[in-house]
Amino acid sequence: MLDHLGIQNRDVFASAAFYDAVLAPLTARRLPEFCDVIGYGVDRPDFWLSPMTPPGEAHEAHIAFTAPNRAAVGAFHDAAVAAGAEVLQAPRVWPEYHPTQIGAFVRDPDGNNVEAVCHAPE
Repeated sequence: MLDHLGIQNRDVFASAAFYDAVLAPLTARRLPEFCDVIGYGVDRPDFWLSPMTPPGEAHEAHIAFTAPNRAAVGAFHDAAVAAGAEVLQAPRVWPEYHPTQIGAFVRDPDGNNVEAVCHAPE
């Protein structure tokens, strides 16, 4: 349904350091970089970071990234913790959303609720 998503950041490069770490276990990487706009993806950029315009306080967004397997959800969580992220929910199964869904939730440097999620069974 979505082709790409962009979020605004108070400090794009601080946010990029966070996303470099947490997206690597999900097989995504930093792709193009245009001045202060940074794209992430696997084959093409589908997640973008850009500076806040106008400058001010960020509004929380919820962003859920697909994990290729359950182990990647744990690796995402571990990378986020190592990057200093606040943990909102450690990896666990969320049967209230989907019988086999496992997810982990953390806060990025701008306060966004960032999730890694896998729907595959064990």
